[in-house]
Amino acid sequence: QVQPVESGGGLVQAGDSLRLSCAVSGRIFSSYAVGWFRQAPGKEREFVSAISWGGGRTYYADSVKGRFTISRDSTKNTVYLQMNSLKPEDTAVYYCAATPQGASPIRNGYDYWGQGTQVTVSS
Repeated sequence: QVQPVESGGGLVQAGDSLRLSCAVSGRIFSSYAVGWFRQAPGKEREFVSAISWGGGRTYYADSVKGRFTISRDSTKNTVYLQMNSLKPEDTAVYYCAATPQGASPIRNGYDYWGQGTQVTVSS
């Protein structure tokens, strides 16, 4: 059983930074691509970023490109999302998800989901 667990959310001011972590337990971590999604109140869950199983390919939503950076540490079975220059519109619950398939911006492409971590950015 593969289980992603998010951490690192919190309340920050606009312009601040946060680093989210996604620890993935279970099967061979290095075989799984990991994606980050977010869901704001009253909105659909949307793609934020993804990283391939080897870490060589990364993908970003246009809304976060240049501000967020995804990375992975296979020695710790963890994927990170470094979020800089945060904006109030980044406020959402952030979810990480894992898949044995390739990294994808499509929500249905992921098989295993974490419970989410709240990120709130005040203006």
